[in-house]
Amino acid sequence: MSRPRFRLWDLPTRLFHWLLALSVAVALISAQLGGNLMDWHGRIGLVIVGLVVFRLVWGVMGSTYARFTQFLPTPAKVKMYLRGEWSGVGHNPLGALSVLGLLGLLSFQLASGLFANDDISFVGPLFELVSKDRSNLLTGLHHWASNLIYLLIALHLAAIAYYAFVKKDNLVKPMVTGWKETDKAAQATSATGGGWVALIVSLCLAGVAVYAASGVWLPAPPPTPAATATPAW
Repeated sequence: MSRPRFRLWDLPTRLFHWLLALSVAVALISAQLGGNLMDWHGRIGLVIVGLVVFRLVWGVMGSTYARFTQFLPTPAKVKMYLRGEWSGVGHNPLGALSVLGLLGLLSFQLASGLFANDDISFVGPLFELVSKDRSNLLTGLHHWASNLIYLLIALHLAAIAYYAFVKKDNLVKPMVTGWKETDKAAQATSATGGGWVALIVSLCLAGVAVYAASGVWLPAPPPTPAATATPAW
């Protein structure tokens, strides 16, 4: 007999999750391989800009369990969770810290990457707005912070495995189907809110962010002066 269930994750949240996972993987691989793939690294970076901004807006306007106010990890909630007394649904306090940490770290990576360069042929779309020294500094920080992204990914996967094999709680399935099967379903209510208006506003603001980050609005650089022919005599 199947256990009771309730609607946990809305479709926009689930699409965001999987698109972000795919985009971050492509960004990390393209950065490691370098070469011509750096152009794709830049393009994927703009995709991640749109995804992160969408999630930040959706965290305010989205459905019940996608909202930041629902899973904000206060010190009291963290203490209750560590003592085994937390009984909520959705992101647990430690999971919420991971979500907020990843969004914050990705925001820093995106901001620094927009002004970065590789000293060969690739520059970020907003490179022209800063000096070369400032770009070099941001490039170094961008590379350094990528190590933290690997760490957060490892912790995220370890937590999923721990819940699956130790606590017998499948965290992946609800992120695919949207439904959560749990004995707490009798006390939990299905997610509400996050309608079409919220979705359109979130998508529009994400689009504006991508446009701003792309640098297409910057004035075109002046043409390269024509080479002066050297007299033969």
